[in-house]
Amino acid sequence: MTSGHLEIETKYDVGGDFELPALDGLDGVATVDPPVEHALEAVYHDAADLRLLRARVTLRRRTGGPDAGWHLKLPAGAARRELHAPLGRAVKKPPQALMAPVAGILRGAPTGPVATLRTRRVVTALRDDDGRLLAEVADDTVTATALAVEAGRPAEVHVWREVEVELGDGGPEDGAALATAVGERLVAAGARPSVSPSKVGRVLADRLNGDVAPPVKRKGGDTGPSAGEFVVAALREQLARLEAADVLLRTEQPDAVHQVRVAARRLRSTLAAFRAVLDKEATGSLREELAWLGAQLAEVRDDEVALAHLSELVAAEPEELVLGPVAARLQQSRLREEQAGLDRALQTVSEPRYLRLLDAVHDLVTAPPFTEQATGPVEPVLRDAVRRSVRRLRRHVRSARRAAEEDRPEALHAVRKAAKRVRYATEIATSDLDGAADVVDAAKQIQQVLGDVQDTVVTRELCRRFGVVAFAQGENAFTFGRLHALEQARAERAVREFWKLEPTVRRVLKRAARQRGS
Repeated sequence: MTSGHLEIETKYDVGGDFELPALDGLDGVATVDPPVEHALEAVYHDAADLRLLRARVTLRRRTGGPDAGWHLKLPAGAARRELHAPLGRAVKKPPQALMAPVAGILRGAPTGPVATLRTRRVVTALRDDDGRLLAEVADDTVTATALAVEAGRPAEVHVWREVEVELGDGGPEDGAALATAVGERLVAAGARPSVSPSKVGRVLADRLNGDVAPPVKRKGGDTGPSAGEFVVAALREQLARLEAADVLLRTEQPDAVHQVRVAARRLRSTLAAFRAVLDKEATGSLREELAWLGAQLAEVRDDEVALAHLSELVAAEPEELVLGPVAARLQQSRLREEQAGLDRALQTVSEPRYLRLLDAVHDLVTAPPFTEQATGPVEPVLRDAVRRSVRRLRRHVRSARRAAEEDRPEALHAVRKAAKRVRYATEIATSDLDGAADVVDAAKQIQQVLGDVQDTVVTRELCRRFGVVAFAQGENAFTFGRLHALEQARAERAVREFWKLEPTVRRVLKRAARQRGS
C-alpha cells in the first residue's frame, strides 16, 4: 500500500558553526516546538546511468525518523510529489507500487543502490493557533557515500551541513510567505540558498555532470552552439517533457493524457522541421512511431474535451429546453469515458512498442544521426525550418480557399495541423530569429479558431449517438438535436471567424516568409 503528499521545501547551505536563529514572532506562527533529533539512514536506488536522477526523480529506502519506509519523489512543477511505501521485508528491491510510476523512465533497466546517506537531523516545528503544522525547519548534518557502481570508480565520501524548510498543512498559498520569512532569517544568520536540488544529487553531481555529450565541432571555429547542438538540446528538453508527462499519466494526474500527446507531437514536429540537421532516413521510423502514439491517445483526449463541453452547454440551457435525463446521460458517459480512456492510455504506455519508442528517442539524443549541416551555424537552419513550415501553411490556406464546399472541412483541418507545425517549429526559434513571435501568435490564432471547428466534429457525432440511444429507450431526444444544432452553429461561426482572420494572418506569414528569404 502506498500513500503520498506534495512536498514543498527550500534548502540552504550552512557552515559547521552555523547557529539556527530564533523562529518565533513570525506572522501566523503561534508556537515553536522544542527541537527533536533523529538519526536517519537512507539508501538511494537508481539505474547504473542514473536515469531516475536525470529525470528529477529520487528513490530511497529510509530507516529512522517518523517517515521510515520507501520514498519515491516525483517532479511536480516547483514542488515534488512524494509517494511512500512501508519498509517491508525487501531491502534491495523497491516495492512494485513505487516502481510502476517510473516504468517509462527506467524502460526495463534494473535498479540498485547508488548512494547512502546518514543524517543527524534536528527538526523544529512551527505551528498555528490550532496546533496545525505550518512548516518544519530541519538542521541536517550529512555523511554521504557515492557507491562504486562502475568498475574503476572508487566510492566517494562527502560531509556537509544544510537546513531544509518544508511546508506543512498550510499548503503552497498559505505557506509561501512563511517560507520566505524563515528563509530571510536563515540568510541573515549566514545561510546560503542551496544550488543542489537534492542530497543525493549533490553527492552524485560529478557523475551527473560528467556524462554531457561533447560539443559538435563548428566549421570555421565559430563560437556559439552549432545547428546540431541546438536541435539536440531542443529534443532533449522535449524528451524530458514526455518523461514528465509519462509519470503524470502513470500516477493518474489530471490532463496527463493531453500532456503526453502534446510532447509526442512536439518531438515529431521537431524531427520533421529539422531534417536538414538530422538524417531523415534515420529518423523516419521514429516519426512514424510518434504518430502512432499520438493516434493512440487522440480519441481519449477528444472524447474528454467533447463530453466536458457538452455538459457545460447543457448546464447553460434554459430548464424548459432540457427534456429528459440529458445531464445525467452526459455525466455517466463522461465518467465511463474518462476511466476507459485512462485505461486505454495506461495500456498504451505499458506496451513494449511504447518503451521501444522511448529507447529510440534516448538513442537519438545520445548519438544523433547528424548531416553535414549540423556543424554549421544555427541561424540559417532555424530560418530554413520556419520558412518551410510557413510555406506549407500558406499552401494549405490557399487550398482551403479553393476547396469545394464538401471538401472544405477536411481542408481546414489540414490548415490547423499545418499551423500547429509552424507554431512548434517557430517556438524553438523565437529567441534567435526576428519576427518569430508574430508567426507564433498567428499560428496560435489559427489553432484556436479551427480547433473549435474540429471539436464540433466530435461533439456533433456524440449528440447524434446520444439522440439515437435516447429515442430507442423511449426518451425525448429533442435536447440532443438542439445541442447538435448549437454545435453546428459554433462550427459555422468559427469558420467565418477564420476567414475574417485569414487576411491578417496571411500578411504576417507573407512578411515572415519574405524576411526569411522565401
